[in-house]
Amino acid sequence: MHTNGVITLRSHREIEQLRKSNAIVAEVFEELKKVIAPGITPQELDRIAETLILAKGATPAFKGYRGFPATLCVSINEEVVHGIPGSRKLREGDIVSLDVGVTLNGYFGDAAITLPVGEVDQRARELLEVTEKALYVGIEKARAGNRLYDISHAIQACVESGGFSVVRDFVGHGIGKDLHEEPQIPNFGPPHQGPRLESGMIFALEPMVNEGTYEVRVLSDGWTVVTADGKRSAHFEHSIAITDGKAEILSQFSI
Repeated sequence: MHTNGVITLRSHREIEQLRKSNAIVAEVFEELKKVIAPGITPQELDRIAETLILAKGATPAFKGYRGFPATLCVSINEEVVHGIPGSRKLREGDIVSLDVGVTLNGYFGDAAITLPVGEVDQRARELLEVTEKALYVGIEKARAGNRLYDISHAIQACVESGGFSVVRDFVGHGIGKDLHEEPQIPNFGPPHQGPRLESGMIFALEPMVNEGTYEVRVLSDGWTVVTADGKRSAHFEHSIAITDGKAEILSQFSI
């Protein structure tokens, strides 16, 4: 391990550990996708995730992090991120963002997905498609020799060309032996700026995309972030390793 300024470069051995952590994250999503349906509660989803993580010998990364009370962040409709799992049943037509982190052998995994609950309207489908596409467009730019904001700019261009807006107040991040490491990775910005990317950098890219304004606010629980205009939001995230060729997605799951 050595650092480039403040961005840590991880060895092949460390990347192998990060693969293991993120494989558990991917498995959590595979399980949650099977049970997402009208009538299930976020608390039930949280229990499923925590049980699986512990069974794998890993630890939920979010539970207790700065006082967060749960394993999963569950954010419904106008909730952007950091929703605390509650007892309100999911309803047909909702969209639900699930964000999960794990730690295994001192290395972190982190990813997020937004899923439709039953049948959703056309605009919700478009929001999910554009947000997921923006994540992969960003990943395309995550290769040695590019600049950090090449990722940011690609995500923003994809989102805005789809008629949606990118959240500014929350950003992606480095990840490794801590859940949040340098650098911060905005989902907006000018291309060809920022640190030069090098093989061995590990990033969690996570576009948060709103149907209406990009402005958000935090509810009185101190955690749940909602859109300022009450319109819906989607969130997709992968942990990736920067390589010379194309980035490796460490948290790969099938949609």
